[in-house]
Amino acid sequence: MRNLENLKKQAKLYLRWHRDGYYPVATEIRMFLTRFQSLSDDQILEQTFRLSDAQELVARKAGFENWDALNKGIQTMPDLAVPDASYPFLAIAEPQLFVSDIKASCDFYRVVLGFETRFIYGEPPYYCQLARDAVRLNLRHVDGPVFDAGLRSRQHLLSATIVLDDVKALYLEYQERGALFHQTLKSEPWGARTFIIKDPDGNLIAFAG
Repeated sequence: MRNLENLKKQAKLYLRWHRDGYYPVATEIRMFLTRFQSLSDDQILEQTFRLSDAQELVARKAGFENWDALNKGIQTMPDLAVPDASYPFLAIAEPQLFVSDIKASCDFYRVVLGFETRFIYGEPPYYCQLARDAVRLNLRHVDGPVFDAGLRSRQHLLSATIVLDDVKALYLEYQERGALFHQTLKSEPWGARTFIIKDPDGNLIAFAG
């Protein structure tokens, strides 16, 4: 039962991370436990989080509905591969987009793409972070073009790719909000459905489901 002992240790580690206010664990909790999905990182870390919650998190990461189902799976498949929480966890990627006007760009991402502004630095502003669900985008002010606009558009040079569960619903939402599409919703040869948004500075943001 070596795997089961490792899983128990993982659950205790997640519990400790939560008690210590370790922000990356909030992202994992939100991703795998549906009752936490509407909460911010701070709210998740303020919530009561028990060992049973941590065990459920471990089970769902391993592909099981709950801890009991995981135990049964371990018994029938003793060599089951499970994630090892003793290794560093890469929680969030934060693409950095270069823009000419921080305030105008923040307004675009907030009003058109449904993001919220987490913070803005500088006077005048030169840096900000935007968030929607678990996605973070960092905007950095630049005085001149960083990329050749024509080349970027012709070769579809992406600034970020965002993966989600219901890409069509988001596409329809962005249609209603008046977003500028560099590429409308399409099915790719590898099976994904994608669309690409162009922001006011020409940054191409792909959404894939």
